[in-house]
Amino acid sequence: MSKLNSSDFKRYSSFVDSLAKKLTSFYYSKLNGTFKISNKLKGRGYDPVTTSDKAFEKFIRKEIKKKFPNHQVIGEEFGHKKTKSEFTWVIDPIDGTRSYVIGNPTWSNLISLNYKGVPVVGLANYPVLKKYYYNASDKIAYAVDQGKKRKIKVNKKVTFKDIKMSAAFHGMLSLNKQKKIPKILKLMQFPCADALSYSHLAEGKVDVVLQCGNKIWDIHPLIPIIKAAGGIVSTWKNVDAVKAGNIIASANKGIHNKILKILKPASK
Repeated sequence: MSKLNSSDFKRYSSFVDSLAKKLTSFYYSKLNGTFKISNKLKGRGYDPVTTSDKAFEKFIRKEIKKKFPNHQVIGEEFGHKKTKSEFTWVIDPIDGTRSYVIGNPTWSNLISLNYKGVPVVGLANYPVLKKYYYNASDKIAYAVDQGKKRKIKVNKKVTFKDIKMSAAFHGMLSLNKQKKIPKILKLMQFPCADALSYSHLAEGKVDVVLQCGNKIWDIHPLIPIIKAAGGIVSTWKNVDAVKAGNIIASANKGIHNKILKILKPASK
């Protein structure tokens, strides 16, 4: 696995720390008002994109270009800027656009820095909640809430009988497959709020997060935060979460393995 040294971590984590503050300021100065919505699926379902998604991504790309002009960038709205660099920024300008559209405050700006294809630094910024999460190394993650910064950890000691699970299938798991995992359906007792559920796992508020159909920009920024907080993240087939798709994140190995086993009939 590719790793950064401590001075690299300091440089990049300082950048995402300051970027979170800039993104929240940008939202309140430029975007906290009316916006236009279009549907990417054009009648085949509903996948909204707004003028704010595009404005956020342009802003993030501009900030990256100022600081790291040679780095590659992959964004949900404006595609892949290719270079020869081993560093790639992956951007979801608004994760939870449906939440954004209806005024639910759980949407976020998600950004990861990947080194040789591996997410090493992540940022999840929630402008309306005035809160953001990031990792400063592969062992230290922070939540910054109303300007107050604290280290976060998953709830490592939780046992299976006491788990709090946050889960959503996003319309991507057939009813037949759902019927094969009744134990999971019974455990789905905590609301799933886009990336915020993964952030809540990292700070020990929930113990398992299940989601379907994550794209790379939905999950790459959260992988380094979850891991630095002591959590485990993989696909439902127990392969590297970097591949995206159906994702499970857990507070400890025992719980992770147990949930994977219960999910097996639905992950084939």
